[in-house]
Amino acid sequence: MRSPEEYARWVHSVAREAAEFEVAELISMPKDKKIIVDTNIPIDVLKEISDYHRVAVMLSPQSMSVERFFQRNDPEKQFILNLIEDCEHPEIVMENYRRGLALIDSPKNYDELANSGFFTILREDDGKDTKEEVCEKIARHFGLYG
Repeated sequence: MRSPEEYARWVHSVAREAAEFEVAELISMPKDKKIIVDTNIPIDVLKEISDYHRVAVMLSPQSMSVERFFQRNDPEKQFILNLIEDCEHPEIVMENYRRGLALIDSPKNYDELANSGFFTILREDDGKDTKEEVCEKIARHFGLYG
């Protein structure tokens, strides 16, 4: 129920705060195993701790990231969706939440990620299931194929 601007600020600050814990966790993981992590560690932090061959940025058009946000079978997203649906005026709350997502996935933030210098996969909003293709591209990038 917070304003879209307040929500976007909160998400960005939490990502920065959580990065400290995520980096500590990554450091503690076994060095003899390959591990893929889905994270929101900010780009400037990734540039300090990693390199091109260890990072893959995944981007999609803002319309796709906002409108399809709840279509993934992700327990956290489904939890948020259930909370929104249980509100007194779920349509209003959903619109407010989507405005916050649009700020988080703003053209400025998209451009920062797209121009980060890291390997980037751009998803198209064409309705195709590209999971297999994306997994293959990421596996090749990370050198998981012999």
